Amino acid sequence: MEKGSVGFAKNVKRYYVAWYHEPDRKTYKIWKYKGLYMKRGKQGREMAEQLLSVMRGDYGNGIFRIEKFTIQDCEVVSYLRTWLESIRNSLTPATYKDYKNSVENHLVPFFETKTVQLHEIRLDTLTQLLANIKREGKGKKNVMYCLHVCLDHAWRSSRIPAMPAFPREKDYQIVQSVIQWLPEERQRKVIEAIPIEHQPIFWWLKYHLRRPAEAMALHKEDFNDGMFTVHRGFSAKVPMDRTKTGEIHAVPMVNDFEPFIAIEEQKQKANGIISHYFFVHPRGKLEGKHYTHKTMNDLWKAACARVGETIDMYSGLKHSTASQLINEYGYNIHDVQIAGDWARLESVKKYAKVEASARKAILEKKIVQLRKPLHDSARDHKEKN
Repeated sequence: MEKGSVGFAKNVKRYYVAWYHEPDRKTYKIWKYKGLYMKRGKQGREMAEQLLSVMRGDYGNGIFRIEKFTIQDCEVVSYLRTWLESIRNSLTPATYKDYKNSVENHLVPFFETKTVQLHEIRLDTLTQLLANIKREGKGKKNVMYCLHVCLDHAWRSSRIPAMPAFPREKDYQIVQSVIQWLPEERQRKVIEAIPIEHQPIFWWLKYHLRRPAEAMALHKEDFNDGMFTVHRGFSAKVPMDRTKTGEIHAVPMVNDFEPFIAIEEQKQKANGIISHYFFVHPRGKLEGKHYTHKTMNDLWKAACARVGETIDMYSGLKHSTASQLINEYGYNIHDVQIAGDWARLESVKKYAKVEASARKAILEKKIVQLRKPLHDSARDHKEKN
């Protein structure tokens, strides 16, 4: 006996396919085929028979999934919004803000113009979406990543039968920007142009290859026996008991930083500050008097203006130190990966793309080494003749 049967419900005047699903021990009634109700009449009957034939074909081929036929009514816009709010508590404030922007300003406007259901999203739909997003390469990728996370949630929740293919990396046309960085001598001049009471947090960032939010969120209890345990951060100005990546980093103190610990302690003592934060702003308004991105950026920009530099703080600190290690001091990218505790080597390779002047110096050094034996041979030849 073949599985499934076509039925007709007189009360709603529609055909359906009845299907007993063994794993659930339940009989399902499928009312739609290709997103349309199978209404009374010859056409509706034919649609029901076609649907039954497809279901039997999947079953006979061993690829049957009941979800393929029962989740056809999932409207994309409403699911996007429901999904985002359902995971809100698991996101950092900054991630939620970014997802919210992607959903409301890019995904919802696109899918409001489409009749496609959640399970009907395919590569061609996603290619149209990519072309429709009014952002540059990395911005486009962030929007698409948000949708990918949503659809992965839908798939794991059995809302869609499979994950659709997404555009390839090259389709985002992301142009890797050239890393801006300062040689150590110029970097030091910028930090030294910052008022001495504020220098400790900047020297910490210079020496330890960490993010500003991690320095701002560092607690006194996070430093013990010469080791910093970096496991806090800020997200959209909100203190978080986790870093941006969610990882915990054990960071050994660089010896050259030790004098600045004394400066920080003296500053806090002189201003009568009692705070659990390792670095404090003596005139800070926030609880615990921790630094903020704005305060640090203002200090950095003012110092750059004093010494004639125009580099942003992140590039002038983390990017510059990493680039110095490779391009000025000759460390290889594996050494720098270990020093900065990067999870992926790819994140470090960008620092090895040195400036033309640095490449020229390396080539000149190599050429001189190769040229010397040739010069010796030429001299020997001249002496013989």
